[in-house]
Amino acid sequence: MTKAEGRVSFKRVAILISGGGSNMRALVESMAGDHPARPVLVASNDPAAAGLGWAAGQGIRTAAIDHRPFGKDRAAFEAALLAPLLDANPDIICLAGFMRILTPAFIRRFEGRMLNIHPSLLPKYPGLHTHQRALDAQDTQAGCTVHEVTADLDAGPILGQARVPVLPHDTESTLAARVLVQEHRLYAATLRRFATGDRARVDLT
Repeated sequence: MTKAEGRVSFKRVAILISGGGSNMRALVESMAGDHPARPVLVASNDPAAAGLGWAAGQGIRTAAIDHRPFGKDRAAFEAALLAPLLDANPDIICLAGFMRILTPAFIRRFEGRMLNIHPSLLPKYPGLHTHQRALDAQDTQAGCTVHEVTADLDAGPILGQARVPVLPHDTESTLAARVLVQEHRLYAATLRRFATGDRARVDLT
C-alpha cells in the first residue's frame, strides 16, 4: 500500500475460494488505483488450492481451513473458518468458486455484505451443472449473476448479470469458457459499485 493509499479509507475485502481462484484473481487485480476496496484475506477450504499461492505472491494474507477433518459438521468447520475472517475484519466477503454450502447462522453474521457469483442467469439454474442445463433447455442466452448471499441457495438479491449467446455448436465446456470471461468482468464491476454502498444492478453484455 502506498502512502497515498494509507490516507484513504478502503473497504476491506475477504475472498473465499476452493481452487485456482480465477474470479479471485480478477477481483484482486481490479482492486487498485481509485478502486474503493482492497483485498485483506484469501481463504480456502482446501490447503492445496492453487489460488492461495497466487494470492500470497501478491502479498495478500492467506488462510487454509481443510473441511475434510470436520466431516459433516459444517458448524465446526465454519467456526474454524471464522477465526481468520474475524481477524481480517472484512467489510465485504466475496465467494469466488467456494464450493461449500454455508449454514444460515454463518450467513446471518455477514448478512448484507457477502457476495457470490453464479454461472447462470438466476433465477434460472441454481446449484450445479448450470451450463449443461442451459443447453438441455435449448436456451438462446446464458450468462452469470452476482448476488447477495442469503440462507436460500443462489436466491439472494441480484446485484448484476452478464449475458452471452448460446451458439449452435456449443458444448458444456465451450459455453462455460465464454461465461467465465464475463464472470471476471461482472464480479469486478459489481464489487466496485457495491463497495461504494451502491446496490444498483450492473448489467453487462
